[in-house]
Amino acid sequence: MLGLFSVGLFQNTIRNATPVLLAALGGLFTEHAGIMNIGMEGMILMGAFFAVAFSFMFVSAPMGILAAVLVGILVGLFFALFVVKLKSDEFIIGMTINTFAGGLTIFMLRSVFGKVGTWTDANIKGLDPIEIPLIKDIPVLGDILSGYSLFVYLSWLFVILVWIFLYRTPYGFWLRAAGEHPEALETAGISPVKMKVISSILCGIFCGFAGAHLSLGFLNCFTEGMSASRGFIAFACVVFGMANPPKVFGAALLFGFLQALGIRLQSVGVPSDLTAAVPYLATVLMLVYITVSATARKRNRARKAVERLEAQS
Repeated sequence: MLGLFSVGLFQNTIRNATPVLLAALGGLFTEHAGIMNIGMEGMILMGAFFAVAFSFMFVSAPMGILAAVLVGILVGLFFALFVVKLKSDEFIIGMTINTFAGGLTIFMLRSVFGKVGTWTDANIKGLDPIEIPLIKDIPVLGDILSGYSLFVYLSWLFVILVWIFLYRTPYGFWLRAAGEHPEALETAGISPVKMKVISSILCGIFCGFAGAHLSLGFLNCFTEGMSASRGFIAFACVVFGMANPPKVFGAALLFGFLQALGIRLQSVGVPSDLTAAVPYLATVLMLVYITVSATARKRNRARKAVERLEAQS
């Protein structure tokens, strides 16, 4: 059992957590703006596909990343148009994006590029691993923290920057007010609609980063449905972390650890079907815990309110 907890386990934890963390950081913006965005699954998938497509066409990883970001912005604007402007149901629009992304990527993969299943090619340029000076020479710790693609380190930096943006800048305050007190924000002369649109665009950008990391920084290829429910897990991490960047980071690491542990357990004879279900079972348990905790808090507040009323009478 001790052999399971090796350097490789922690390396895979970080690699698996990164796309979930990037998408979850994007989901933070829409969550604070009062929007339930379950369309992140489709955003990640389209980001992954177009990152590979443009990396292949231009033989350039930066062009692939740029394409993933631009697609994320377009999908974010589409989501905002229907949910914010036209007041459509956010759940239906989110599922529409997910369904459309699955169909579009399969169609283009097969009809435009002539590939089925998995697309690999020498012209698909991925992101090179980055070796951190000094840290890379530290035994064990260097192996765990050094040698990843750019997005792994950017995701750690983004946790800090997103926290600063949300809680230490006027724009972050306005974005949170758009979800909590839109009438008060409008009274102050700031458009809640504008802040919600901005949050949707930011979510698309971060999901584009997540997709680009999957296809260029993680696997260096594209596989049909390669987002593999990471968008839904990112949404669960946002809820479980109460839309707080450091807590969401911890939730993403937990998912990454469970997924990496599941892969390691296969080496000792545990069936792959069982180990593959572990991260998703943990996600369900997260949501159950959140629901039960929220219900308990409501009951506790109601009980205290009754006690105060009885004391006053």
